[in-house]
Amino acid sequence: MDNLSKSGPIGIFDSGYGGLSVFKEIQHLLPQYDYVYLGDNARVPYGTRSFETVYNYTKQCVFKLFDLGCNLVILACNTASAKALRTIQQNDLPPGKKVLGVIRPTTEIVHNFTKTNKIGILATTGTVKSESYKIEIHKFNPEIEVFQHDCPFWVPLVENNEINTEGAHYFVEKDLRELLQQSDQIDTIVLACTHYPLLLPVIEKYTPDNIKIISQGPIVANSLKEYLSRHQEIETLCSQNGQLAFYTTDDPRDFESKAKIFFGQPIAASHISV
Repeated sequence: MDNLSKSGPIGIFDSGYGGLSVFKEIQHLLPQYDYVYLGDNARVPYGTRSFETVYNYTKQCVFKLFDLGCNLVILACNTASAKALRTIQQNDLPPGKKVLGVIRPTTEIVHNFTKTNKIGILATTGTVKSESYKIEIHKFNPEIEVFQHDCPFWVPLVENNEINTEGAHYFVEKDLRELLQQSDQIDTIVLACTHYPLLLPVIEKYTPDNIKIISQGPIVANSLKEYLSRHQEIETLCSQNGQLAFYTTDDPRDFESKAKIFFGQPIAASHISV
């Protein structure tokens, strides 16, 4: 690590609002740190875009968070973690800066939830196509069989607060049915997009009782806590005043009204250009 680095907030990035569901859990578990959240709402959704586009958008936002003083950035977005994280880690990081994703923390512990070794993944088209979950789960647990299904309508439903509408019920029921048709032994479903926990009441309605549904927020928060305790040289670069800042690439008033749903409390946001 670069000893000249000043301490700064932990950056949390997402393509839109979904990352707030992870940020809420992180801030609950680790309230002492300062945080900056950046939602690229002007360019959401990421899930249907090409690898190159997601990489470029993610890199721009990560570097904006570096400009705002962050030394550690969490990609609280599965599509960005699947399509951009590794390239940024290998090619782009300035000295003293770190970027972490949400896929590895989830795949490291998913074996704790399944008895049948058959796991379902619900994710964006981009995350499914990347095969990141299959690759990472097999790295840790080759005996687990992974069944994936993409849900392209779920993020727009959540972003537009159409959470308990007829449309939401239609698409959630349809997508769950199509996932579970792949195997009658799936006993665990990972919500592999940070927007999806907002649909949890609807998801639970159409999921058989014997199937566990895994949301990533608590998993990522615990993983970050462990990471900071293992890497004191990074932990010391994370400032601790309990302050929060929120930025969006779109309309901050619109962001504030919707962010409350995800974050569970009112927030004040500012516009930022990347």
